[in-house]
Amino acid sequence: MTSNLNQRGTDAGRTALLTGRHGEQATEVLEVLREDIVSGRLQAGSVLRQQLLAERFGVSRMPIREALYRLEAEGFISFTPNKGAMVAPVSAADLQEIYEMRVAAETLALRLALPELTNAQIGRAEDLQEKMESAPVADFGRLNAAFHTTLYQPCARPRLLAHIENLSNAADRYLRMTVSTLDYAKVSHGEHRALLDACWRRDEMAAIESLTRHIEDAGRKLHERLLGSP
Repeated sequence: MTSNLNQRGTDAGRTALLTGRHGEQATEVLEVLREDIVSGRLQAGSVLRQQLLAERFGVSRMPIREALYRLEAEGFISFTPNKGAMVAPVSAADLQEIYEMRVAAETLALRLALPELTNAQIGRAEDLQEKMESAPVADFGRLNAAFHTTLYQPCARPRLLAHIENLSNAADRYLRMTVSTLDYAKVSHGEHRALLDACWRRDEMAAIESLTRHIEDAGRKLHERLLGSP
């Protein structure tokens, strides 16, 4: 069934006329639709009809198509015969793959970043952690991603950082489904503090171990929750 979120006027703030060049329009459409999927406003199986989306955003179908192809590349939608674009389902296999890839990519980024990481950058990550500890659940994913990105940025590997950003976006969909029902945030805060401590001490082994444990524990807990385990 087509989600009513395809319709014009559902949310004036999010469906306002987009301006700018074609590529900019596609990026804006992409970001809104990704947020709709991650937040659950667009649920798995929702059909995304290009004409309705073009009407909703006030743009031609060209940037809509580009945004949909980019969402497909990120794993958020799939194209099926006769139906077109549909929001992809969540699955335990997908979650496992995301977190296995996160461990590989993020530990590499941190290892490369640590020799260049400044006290000011660690301080910014610490500030983000303090905000996260008092922020509402809806802001957890955004602040969590910013925390990690701040520590990885000095690695100076743009392709690696872009890959990590895509994985973070994919993981956020699962986090938002479960974080409010888990004691996840409290545990995550403690793991972040341990990671920061290792970074302050420039202890590469401890930092990599803390990060690996943090990502693997998160993946395992989300996997158990998705499967309905206690």
